Amino acid sequence: MALSKKRGIIAASITALALVATTALAGCATSNDSADAGSSDAKHVKIGVVGASDPYWKTFVDAAKKEGIEVELKDFTDYNQPNPALSAGELDLNQFQHIVYLADYNVQNNDDLVPVGATAIYPLAVFSTKHKKLDEIPKGGTVAIPSDPTNRARGLNVLQSAGLLKLKDGGTLFSTPKDIDEGASKVKVKEMDASFTATSLADVDGAVVNNDFVTKAGLKFSDALYQDDPKDAGAKYFINVFAAKKKDADNPTFKKLIDLYQSDEAVQKGVLENSGGSAILLKTPVSELQDILKDAEKQVKEHK
Repeated sequence: MALSKKRGIIAASITALALVATTALAGCATSNDSADAGSSDAKHVKIGVVGASDPYWKTFVDAAKKEGIEVELKDFTDYNQPNPALSAGELDLNQFQHIVYLADYNVQNNDDLVPVGATAIYPLAVFSTKHKKLDEIPKGGTVAIPSDPTNRARGLNVLQSAGLLKLKDGGTLFSTPKDIDEGASKVKVKEMDASFTATSLADVDGAVVNNDFVTKAGLKFSDALYQDDPKDAGAKYFINVFAAKKKDADNPTFKKLIDLYQSDEAVQKGVLENSGGSAILLKTPVSELQDILKDAEKQVKEHK
């Protein structure tokens, strides 16, 4: 949810994320139906995710059950659904997004969802089923990118870093296809929902594929032609998080679940394996996550 110097502001704070990376490990509420904010005896928690079939989620659910907490996963097919469901009280938590995505959602929808726990930073990669090497993508070729604003900007910056295009603004958290210097770029881009970029590979020369959809499309992380570096400082905006409604930020049951996610060896091993070994697992303090969110929201508001 980071680029070299020419990638603009996304690489501006590289030292800061180095500090973050050192912490790496390598909602309707009733007492019976879901977690009641502030209640230590709440035992049923509904969590919205994209990819409930990923094996580590079963490991997590089983580990939570041993702690006396029943976790009910609600699977969503795309990124546009879990935040409204959380805000409407259909979920207690969700876990699918990075901080800048959450910031954009809050600003655009006048909402106040908050991060309550870190999970990992994942690379964003370029895949192709037509070409085995990045330099085989032809001039004038087409590369699919996610259409949601935050992943769209990150995808464009990845393509710039890969040498496939040039952005007139140098690359920011808000870059759009309008910022592409077409005369200095090798490829054209095609926007589509993030859940479709991988499945479009037969029709394009390449695609920027979000981590959630790599294995679902039958791809291997090792087959990526290029990816950004999740260890770079600018990647702090792309820390993936558990999110909750603001009033539930201090819910003790949620804190217990997040601690379990971050500390259970089997869960962490499963998360890492599911990412093809590419994830940077984190235990970033919640206060730091919230500061990053405030900074990202400020940037979104200034950009509007």
